Amino acid sequence: MTSERTYHHGDLRRAVLAAALDAIGQAGPDALSLRDLARRAGVSHAAPAHHFKDRTGLLTAVAAEGYTLFADALAKAPDLRERGVAYVRFAAGHPAYFQVMFRPELLRADDPGLLAAKARATEELRAGVSDLPGAARGEDARLTGIAAWSLAHGFATLLLSGNLTGPVGDRDPGEVFRVLAGILFEPPTAAGEPTTPESS
Repeated sequence: MTSERTYHHGDLRRAVLAAALDAIGQAGPDALSLRDLARRAGVSHAAPAHHFKDRTGLLTAVAAEGYTLFADALAKAPDLRERGVAYVRFAAGHPAYFQVMFRPELLRADDPGLLAAKARATEELRAGVSDLPGAARGEDARLTGIAAWSLAHGFATLLLSGNLTGPVGDRDPGEVFRVLAGILFEPPTAAGEPTTPESS
């Protein structure tokens, strides 16, 4: 059946992207097909290819849009721990984007829009690393950043795959991550050291 809907150029592109996000949310990026997206969006079979050329181009556009939203979310966080909280909340709130963004084998690596969005998100992730104890001691700041990234990304991935259903329950996953980051990154009180001025 032919759709009765008509679109302006930008609206059609948006409709295909929205349909792609819906399909990815239901079955993951590996099951995505342009023909199915056209049906979902109510457009001609040729429309997705006209805007994105092929499946890789479409997923690249999804990833670029995801990285832009991701960078916006990270930029609002005042420090590295809160960037981790924003990271987890982004994954929980935008699982379809998250599933595509970190799958380089699905994307066109040299796409200018993707490169620009990813670079901005990377800079936001790196911001605040100098405040961590490892970086303050002169250790490799890049490795310190990878450690922090691994914690946030690992938590987010476990969350989206259903492996943290029990531990997180109905709680805000960002709040759970904030507690976890505090446990791992706040130095413990040394044995025998007073914990308050009154105890000395």
